[in-house]
Amino acid sequence: MNDFDMFLKEMGDVKPLKQDPNAKANIAKSKINDEQAKQRRANAEKLDGGDPNPLTTEAVKMIAPDDLIYYKKSGVQDGVFKNLRLGKYDIHSVLNIQGQSVKEARGKLYQFIKDCHKNDLRSLLIQHGKGMHNQQATLKSYVNQWLRTLDEVKAFHTAQAFHGGYGSVYVLLKKSDEARMTNKERHQKKGANR
Repeated sequence: MNDFDMFLKEMGDVKPLKQDPNAKANIAKSKINDEQAKQRRANAEKLDGGDPNPLTTEAVKMIAPDDLIYYKKSGVQDGVFKNLRLGKYDIHSVLNIQGQSVKEARGKLYQFIKDCHKNDLRSLLIQHGKGMHNQQATLKSYVNQWLRTLDEVKAFHTAQAFHGGYGSVYVLLKKSDEARMTNKERHQKKGANR
């Protein structure tokens, strides 16, 4: 007996429901807020193999061209953040998104951060420009928002003048999973040799 025959046997005594052709469907409207709707769309895109990029192109709070941008996740030591702010770390990779559309910059920045993290490049420079032409620093404003949302980013700060000043930002990434495992193994071996 195949699956279809088994199905028919199981469904043998099932009777269809009676329906009133004049009845209207009672569809309850869900009450979800914009944030929940946005999250559902993002989840649906991920499930459908859509765009995995979580960075938004929706409006963000605009900042002035000469505003400092900075951020530090909890757990980042003050000395590490100070060295980042002062440009004391060697820059492992640079991304220039000046003059690009928000959509183009979004894709490039996301892929840049993912690639750098995967390759354990931890100290980066992103050149976003200052946005002087329209009195708003559009890309700078988006970069400020985007970097805060990426798990790989530990901290960022407006760059020193010799690295682009208000038109650039230093970014510090956390170690890749592979680098953390290598570091952990190295420390375990040291402990075993004592």
